[in-house]
Amino acid sequence: MMILLPLAAIAAATPPADPTITLRNAHGMVVRLIPQGAIVTAVEVPDRDGHRANVVLGYPTPADYRAKIRKSGFGATIGRYAGRIGGARFAIDGRPVTLVANDGANALHGGGPQGFDTVDWTPAAIRRDSVRFTLVSPDGFQNFPGRLTVSVTYRLADDDALHIDYRAQTTRPTVLNLTNHSYFNLAGESSGSVDGQYLQLRAARLVDTDAGGIPSGRFTPVAGTPFDFRCPHTIGERIAQPPLTPRGYNHAWLFDKPAGTLAPVARLVDPGSGRTLTIETTEPSIQAYTGGYIDGSDAGPGGHVYRPGDGIALEMQHLADSPNQPSFPSTRLRPGETYRQTTIWRFGVAAKGAPAC
Repeated sequence: MMILLPLAAIAAATPPADPTITLRNAHGMVVRLIPQGAIVTAVEVPDRDGHRANVVLGYPTPADYRAKIRKSGFGATIGRYAGRIGGARFAIDGRPVTLVANDGANALHGGGPQGFDTVDWTPAAIRRDSVRFTLVSPDGFQNFPGRLTVSVTYRLADDDALHIDYRAQTTRPTVLNLTNHSYFNLAGESSGSVDGQYLQLRAARLVDTDAGGIPSGRFTPVAGTPFDFRCPHTIGERIAQPPLTPRGYNHAWLFDKPAGTLAPVARLVDPGSGRTLTIETTEPSIQAYTGGYIDGSDAGPGGHVYRPGDGIALEMQHLADSPNQPSFPSTRLRPGETYRQTTIWRFGVAAKGAPAC
C-alpha cells in the first residue's frame, strides 16, 4: 500500500543542501568555506612527506556552526569590531554610542548575541580558486551607526597562499575592525595540543591591558618576558610562567612595521609534520589566543574533542578599544571612504629541526 505524506513532512525529512564552497589550487591545496559568517571550515595542506591534513579547528557540519559559533568563533569573520571595547561605549564626532555588553562590562567582538559570525553572507563570483562574500549590515546592527556594505574575498593561489581581502563602506561615521578567527594546528585539527609548535612574531611591544583585556594605552617591551617571540619559541615553553594565567595566551602585540603596509609578521612551524604558516598583513597588530576558554565539550570533524591549547588563533586586526584610545591607529570609517585590509596565509614545509631565528 502506498502511503502519501504531506508536502510539509516531505520537506522536513529532506536534509538541507550542503552550503560548503570548496576552493582548490593546482597543487591540491583545499579551502572550504560556508556563507554563515564567511567562515573558513577547513584548510587542507600537505606535510613534508606530501600527506595532506586539515589544519584549522572547526565543527563537523554546517548545522553545528549555526548552533555553536558564538562559543569559540571557529573560522569566522568577526565584526563589527574584533576585540573588546571598554565599558561597551565610545563616542564618534562627540555623539555617544552604547553597545550591548557581553564580556562583563565590556563589548567583545561588537557586543550582544549577534555578530558578523552569526549572519549569512552572500557568495558571489565563485570560481575554482576564489569566492567573494558580501554582507549589507543595517544601520544600528550591534548598535553601531551606519549601514555598512562589506565584502571579504578569499583567493587561493598556486603557491599555497590564501589571500583574504576585506572592503567596506558606510553611510554614517562609524568604527570598524575586522578579522578572521581561525584556530591553527599545523599537525592537524585532531592532533591535540599545539604546545610543541613554534611561534615567531615581528613585534617588540606587547599591548598593556587590565584584567578585563582593555588596553591601558601603554605598550611594554617583550624582552625578558614570556611574550618575546621575536625569535621562534614553542608555544608551551613559557605558557605557565607569570604573568600568564592557566588560560594561556590571549594577548595583543604591536607589529614592528609601518602602518598599512603589507608585510610578513608571524610564522608558525610544526616540527613534526614540517608544515609552516607565514602570515602577511596590512593590519597593525595581532591577538594571539591559545583557546583557553574552549570548554572541552565539542568534537571536530576528525572526532577529537577539543580542549584548551588544541589550536592557536592568530587574529590580524586593529587594537582593542581603539575608539577610546586617541593614540592608537584609528578604526574610524566615514561616508565616501573605503575600508581596506589584506591578510595572507602562506603555507609551506620546513626541514626537520627547530627553526632558526
